[in-house]
Amino acid sequence: MTGYPFSAVLGMDDMRLALLLNAVSPAIGGVLVRGEKGTAKSTAVRALATLLPPVERVAGCRFACDPAAPDPACPDGPHPDRPAAERRPARLVELPVGAAEDRVVGSLDLERALADGVRAFEPGLLAAAHRGVLYVDEVNLLHDHLVDLLLDAAAMGRCHVEREGVSVSHASRFLLVGTMNPEEGELRPQLLDRFGLTVEVGASRDPAVRVEVVRRRLAADADPVGFAARWAAADAEIARRVAAARRRLDGVRLPDAALRQIAEVCAAFDVDGMRADIVTARTALAHAAWHGRDAVTVADVRVAARLALPHRRRRDPFDSPGLDEQRLDEALDRAGDDDPDDDQGGSGGPDGGPDSGPGGGGPGGGEDSGPDRPGGGHHASGRDTSAGPAEAHGGNPGVGAPGRPGAGPAVAVPRQGLKARLLTAPGVGDGVPGRRARARTGRGRTTGARVPAGRAGALHLPATLRAAAPHQVGRGRTAGPLRLRPVDLREAVREGREGNLVLFVVDASGSMGARQRMAAVKGAVLALLTDAYQRRDKVAVVAFRGAGAQTLLPATSSVLAASTRLAELPTGGRTPLAEGLLAAAELLRVERLRDPRRRPLVLVLTDGRATAGDRPLDRAAYAAARLAATGAPCVVVDCESGPVRLGLARRLAAHLAADHHRLDQIAAVPLTHLTTRPRDRAGRVPA
Repeated sequence: MTGYPFSAVLGMDDMRLALLLNAVSPAIGGVLVRGEKGTAKSTAVRALATLLPPVERVAGCRFACDPAAPDPACPDGPHPDRPAAERRPARLVELPVGAAEDRVVGSLDLERALADGVRAFEPGLLAAAHRGVLYVDEVNLLHDHLVDLLLDAAAMGRCHVEREGVSVSHASRFLLVGTMNPEEGELRPQLLDRFGLTVEVGASRDPAVRVEVVRRRLAADADPVGFAARWAAADAEIARRVAAARRRLDGVRLPDAALRQIAEVCAAFDVDGMRADIVTARTALAHAAWHGRDAVTVADVRVAARLALPHRRRRDPFDSPGLDEQRLDEALDRAGDDDPDDDQGGSGGPDGGPDSGPGGGGPGGGEDSGPDRPGGGHHASGRDTSAGPAEAHGGNPGVGAPGRPGAGPAVAVPRQGLKARLLTAPGVGDGVPGRRARARTGRGRTTGARVPAGRAGALHLPATLRAAAPHQVGRGRTAGPLRLRPVDLREAVREGREGNLVLFVVDASGSMGARQRMAAVKGAVLALLTDAYQRRDKVAVVAFRGAGAQTLLPATSSVLAASTRLAELPTGGRTPLAEGLLAAAELLRVERLRDPRRRPLVLVLTDGRATAGDRPLDRAAYAAARLAATGAPCVVVDCESGPVRLGLARRLAAHLAADHHRLDQIAAVPLTHLTTRPRDRAGRVPA
């Protein structure tokens, strides 16, 4: 199958430059591409593999050992001192979000391992990606146990498979590339830091560019071979430049002045640890090599900082990723007295600016930056942008920190010191891995054994031996290894923690806003959102006011999106309580179809008043019964205040069979007190 050519990807200069710099220097540590749907993220990444130099490996080695330095612990080894070599193209290995652990790290033949002591190992995706590219589309949706495997491999450069005393280890060094849509949730900080560079992409708002993108896509679909041939020369030239930059990289100097600039910038943005400094230095060296320079300049440092630091300056999930370019310029100016080179040019996009050398024109060549130029864009000195300041981060104006130049949309931030405690569901679930409620998962403490439904997971050795022991005489065993059969295998049943769907139902009517209680409500919700982020939950927000209810945020893992919607939440009007509860019940119904294993938790924040429509209190009681019938555990947070209280929220809690707590208790009383209680068969909460 013919893929879309890399040089035909229009614009997206930051993304293409970051990918190419990692191709020049894989030690940078990979790229995370963040952006909205339909912005050619996956297309560009898949096209990257065709530009990488081929790999020399030991002939027949499944683990791609380098003939010049074979891995002494290679499972296919030991290799001879001068092994036969073969050349193959660099691989791009895709890791599916729903991949099983055995598929990622490899699998052992458990029966042969136990019966014969033979390490019969089938390599996984981490072995296939060694010395190549490991690509994870929608990396933010990757399950935690797979994230842990990636972290281990990225940190140590090796993959370890441990199964009941049987151990296999092999080299696994790869260029990690991930793409994600931030609306679907953020990455764990540990994995986020493992990506060397990050870029934000977005569709161009220029109609001429959009027309050309559609024209190229239609041409590629109509004649893939012909379209690829049209761009073959441009791709070949980029591949040549990558190979030349790799050869030049070791000779590029990093002057002390440039190193001081890097340190000044990293300190100015208050990043954690030293990885940011190291990655920025490696990126600056690669950028200088890409442009044919023998020493790093301030332009290289600026580009490197803009790619390496945005995701490392985040302090919590409510921080927008991005970099304040004014602060970056100020930091460079402070260290600029020792600038080793006054040359500010040559930091254009991957297809080059005036000093970038060959490879910038594609078919037809020329210096035109219009839509007919492969990868065209406008390049300012020291910047790799495609459409000016507003699109310097992929068409997302304002990705800087709130309150600074280039600040993003308003984001509600939790009040200092307000921290949520554990809010959980009763019983033991069977949901997706997380850190909230008890659940049967692939990780955790072993609670029993069972016959596997398909391929055995984690082996329960004592149970397997007990199952095989009565049959040894019948199988003719008199001595030697235990004779096992597939029917003897038992897998461990483990109990860990699951992630839930936390649904916030927020009363935004006039009775809440008039008493200035929305600030306290938002504070409580934001504290719970922070807790949901840490526990790997999904969140959803329903608000009701005026004449109806609105789903502010469908179920998502993005607490940043939830806080943004909460900051924009208008207040006022009547109180359509029934509509809010019915909207919550409908959202739960839809989410059960989409994600049946994820158990919900419903948190209703209201004063209990119902003033919209005919017989509003009766309709609210009916709607509460509908919501309670879903079986979702509920908590009512009573937002009523003042010396005279009507007790309507407590009555609502009774209709919902829910726990009831006052809003002013949330900050003073740990939210563990809000843990939902088990219900009886009739759905009632016992006193």
